[in-house]
Amino acid sequence: MKSRHKKRPDKVNVITLGCSKNLVDSENIITQLQANEYEVTHEAENDDANIIIVNTCGFIDLAKQESIDTILQYAQYKSEGQIDKLYVTGCLSQRYMDELQMEIPEVDAWFGTLELPGLLARLDADYKHELIGERLITTPPHYAYLKISEGCNRTCAFCAIPLMRGKHVSRTLESLIQEATSLAKRGVKELMLIAQELTYYGLDIYKKRALPELLEALSAVDGIEWIRLHYAYPTRFPTEVLDAMARLPKVCNYLDIPLQHASDNVLKAMRRQTTQEEQRQLIELAREKVPGIAIRTTMLVGFPGETEEDFEELCRFVEDMQFERLGVFQYSHEENTLAYEMPDDVPPEVKADRANRLMEIQQEISFAKNKAKIGQRLKTLFDRKEGQYFIGRTEADSPEVDNEVLLPAEGNYVRIGDFAEVLITDVSEYDLFAALPEG
Repeated sequence: MKSRHKKRPDKVNVITLGCSKNLVDSENIITQLQANEYEVTHEAENDDANIIIVNTCGFIDLAKQESIDTILQYAQYKSEGQIDKLYVTGCLSQRYMDELQMEIPEVDAWFGTLELPGLLARLDADYKHELIGERLITTPPHYAYLKISEGCNRTCAFCAIPLMRGKHVSRTLESLIQEATSLAKRGVKELMLIAQELTYYGLDIYKKRALPELLEALSAVDGIEWIRLHYAYPTRFPTEVLDAMARLPKVCNYLDIPLQHASDNVLKAMRRQTTQEEQRQLIELAREKVPGIAIRTTMLVGFPGETEEDFEELCRFVEDMQFERLGVFQYSHEENTLAYEMPDDVPPEVKADRANRLMEIQQEISFAKNKAKIGQRLKTLFDRKEGQYFIGRTEADSPEVDNEVLLPAEGNYVRIGDFAEVLITDVSEYDLFAALPEG
C-alpha cells in the first residue's frame, strides 16, 4: 500500500553559523520543514540540495565576516546554476537586511531572527504549532540545548544582541517541560539551558525570577541526568539558583557566568552595573554554597578606553579568582551599540596581545587544576570516538568549549552516549587522560 505522503522533489540544506542558540533555531527550521515533507540535511558537504538556508551570526566582526563569506559562496553557486534557491535568516540578516539585499541580490529572501513562519511560507510550508516543544536535534543524540528564553533587556555598551534578538521573552515552564520530556524519550541525557540572559527567566511572564522552579521541574523528568547552566548575568544574580544547584543532584555543579572585565572603570564604561568587589563576592558565594563548582567565565579585552593599568587589574583578578574555565574575546566596534560612540582607541595588535597574555595566565591555572585531578575517579559522559581515543566530558565540562577526557580505545571499551567512571592518570592544560579503574 502506497503512502499518502510524498516527499517534495526539493531538497534543503541548512547551514548554521554562530552560537548554540542559533543551532536550536536551525533545528526548529529542520523540524518544521520535515513535517512539511521536505528532505532536509544539516551542513551536508558535497550535498545535492537545491535549496540552501544560511542561518547567520552577527555578534562580532569575525562572525559577521564568516556569515557574509558563506552567503557569498552560495550566491556564487546559485549564479553557476548549482542551486535553485538561497535564503538567509538569523542575526546578521535581522541587523543588516536592507544593506545586504542591495549588496547580494542573488539571495531570494532575507528573514529576521523571529520570522520562521515567513521563511516557511516562502517555501510553501505550513508553520505547525503542534510542533512547538518538539524538535529534531543535530547534536549527538545524548545531549541537547534547551533555549528557555529569547532576547535580552540588558544595556551592555558593547553588545548588539538586543538589536538582533529583541527584548527578553521567556518560554512557559510547561512548554519547556514538554520539550525536555520529548528529548528524554529520544535518548537525551544532558540538557544545556541557554538564553541571552538565563537569570531573567520568568520575570516577564511570572513576575519573578523562576529559574530555580524550572530546575526543580526539569530534575523530575525521567531520563535526564545532567542539567547545565549557560550564560547567566552576574548583576543581582539570584542566589536561589545556587541553592537549587546544591540541592538538586541532576543540576551540574557548573555555571557559565560571563563577567567581561574586572576594572571598575571598564565595567562602568561597559554599563555592566556591577563592580569588581561584587563579582568577587558572587564567585566566593558560589564556591561556598556549591563546593566543587566549576565556573566558566568570559572576558572582553580592548574595550574603548581600556588602559594597560585596567588590563593588569583584570589579569590580577583572573589570577586571584582561579576560574576553572575562561574564554577571551577581543572587542569589536559594533554599529548602533552604545560603545560605538566611543573612540575604538585600543589598536588591534594591542587587543590581540592582551587576549594572548590573559589566556597564558588561564592556561597555567587550568594545568594546575587538572594536575590536582590525577588519581581521582570522575563520572564521565562519552561523546564520541576519535582516532585512538574515546572522548568524554566530566560534570565540569560543556561540549566544544571545555576540557575533554581521553580514554585510550585500545584495551578499553565504553558506549558512546553512556556514563562511565574513569581514573585520571595524566593531564595537559586542557585534557584529562584516563583509564577504566580495575575492579
